[in-house]
Amino acid sequence: MSAGFFIACGAFAAAAYLIGGINAAIVISKLKYGQDIRTLGSGNPGFTNFKRVYGLNGWAVFVMLSDIIKAAVPVCIAMIVFGEIFGMGQFGAAFTGLFAMIGHCFPVWYGFKGGKAFMTGFGTIWFVDWRMTLIAMAVFLILLGITKYMSVSSCVSSVTCPIALALLGADSAAVIIVSVLSALLVVVRHRENFRKLLNGTESKFTFKKKEEKF
Repeated sequence: MSAGFFIACGAFAAAAYLIGGINAAIVISKLKYGQDIRTLGSGNPGFTNFKRVYGLNGWAVFVMLSDIIKAAVPVCIAMIVFGEIFGMGQFGAAFTGLFAMIGHCFPVWYGFKGGKAFMTGFGTIWFVDWRMTLIAMAVFLILLGITKYMSVSSCVSSVTCPIALALLGADSAAVIIVSVLSALLVVVRHRENFRKLLNGTESKFTFKKKEEKF
């Protein structure tokens, strides 16, 4: 690989990490409600916990869309740049998306305490392979409908992505490796949810607001 390729990787990784670290759930909870979402509910600064604490309102939708878009924008740009210059658009999208997810999980802006990256990953996979995305979405919706557990649905659908990508045919082994790392990141970030599942204390997803006592 040329020096330009590694420079591009470094630049997109840094940009995606910094942008991915901007967390709408934290920002809105502080500005709108005068609270820190990381001290409420499950403590996770993401859509599910935000919705659980404040209800499924316009702000919750904004948080969800923000988590998706903050990955989709740099990933789309990376897909174009890497595709045009290096002929590796799929790798550029997957690689940049991984760093947006890392930024969401470990944001430098908030003391490296962030979310679980599922929605950020969702903003990525559309630009890696839309067919893989449709398969992952189907798995997610079916599992959520059956189990009502967002954690299970998120993790299984994330693991589905590299499997589907391998079956569909990725541009290179590197794309599949990055996709595996992205899926593992989501699974590891949900480890506390699996402990709750084993203890029978994991909350089920609902579109209604759950009353929390703090």
